[in-house]
Amino acid sequence: MSDTPYFKHHVFFCMNKRDDGRDSCGAHGAETAQKHAKKRCKELGLNGHGKVRINQAGCLDRCDDGPVLVVYPEGTWYTYVDTSDVDEIIDSHLVNGKVVERLKI
Repeated sequence: MSDTPYFKHHVFFCMNKRDDGRDSCGAHGAETAQKHAKKRCKELGLNGHGKVRINQAGCLDRCDDGPVLVVYPEGTWYTYVDTSDVDEIIDSHLVNGKVVERLKI
């Protein structure tokens, strides 16, 4: 067994949609943002073994801060408004290893 992680970065987008009327990440464009991130990472050649994996997640229990995503292995939590924020996270954090402080939760 290797000590090297399978992915350099594993990104989870909360996709939760609450049925009880409380706010949730799914109600704020999470699906669009996740699909955009996945497509953009593929275009940049960032996807695959040893690189980046973009995933959907169920409730990450932070909808009040949402919409949210988390980048592992660092465990850095972000919020975002639109795909330009997601692009900034990709360009700064995933490509250059620099946390986007203005979007960090």
